[in-house]
Amino acid sequence: WQTNKKTPAIVEFVDIAGLVKGASQGAGLGNKFLGHIRECDAIVHVVRCFEDPNVTHVEGSTDPLRDIDIINSELILADIATMEKRLSSRERKARSGDKEAKAEVALITKLLPHLNEGNPALTLEPQLDDDECKLLHSFQLLSDKKSIFACNVNEDELADAISNPDAHPYVSQVKKYVAEHHNAEAIVISARIEEELIDVSEEESREFLESLGVKDSGVSDLIRAVYHLLGLRTYLTTGIKETRAWTIPAGAKAPQAAGVIHTDFEKGFIKAE
Repeated sequence: WQTNKKTPAIVEFVDIAGLVKGASQGAGLGNKFLGHIRECDAIVHVVRCFEDPNVTHVEGSTDPLRDIDIINSELILADIATMEKRLSSRERKARSGDKEAKAEVALITKLLPHLNEGNPALTLEPQLDDDECKLLHSFQLLSDKKSIFACNVNEDELADAISNPDAHPYVSQVKKYVAEHHNAEAIVISARIEEELIDVSEEESREFLESLGVKDSGVSDLIRAVYHLLGLRTYLTTGIKETRAWTIPAGAKAPQAAGVIHTDFEKGFIKAE
């Protein structure tokens, strides 16, 4: 099919500077960065999984599980402070018979011990009913956001790490740990390769990656994984003027998909071919 214009689906990634230990108490620019995280739909943790004496680490050594725990702890500590403050403001209303306040107090009373044990809010959800899950999401907690972990490896390790991640000492650790503790997925990437590809043509990029024995630097896998993590899907409309990808929630039916293009298409929907 000949088309004059192709418009792809878009996923926006926001680069937020790494948090340091004590960020929840304002260390570094912690509070500012924690605020940025609150505005995002999901979190991609870029985890250092390579050794390089020329690239310093704020903690002095490469230890991806320690790094994950530091970030996770800072998010949880910030959530604990938020929930303790909210609990204190809702308890008085709850005592006066306010139903919404009572529901919040009951949920926060369940949530705080969970957070204090070092568990993210997200892992409490299987123990909650639908109403409690909706209320939990309304709190907009940092540790309630869906996460994915990007294992950043050296360029000469990328091919092996993608084909056999269990053989890479750091990647295998991260994959196992995040599956068990965060119910999350780990993807292999090479930020160094991605940096080198910024200013080259598509053909040169393909040739360079082939010389390394890979199809891409891992970022394509990351984008696809994040898209599905957020429960998003794509459908296409096509014609001579334009072929365009439209983003819809997973499970959306044809009328809702048409409504993404224009609300009138959903209101007056007849059929899709």
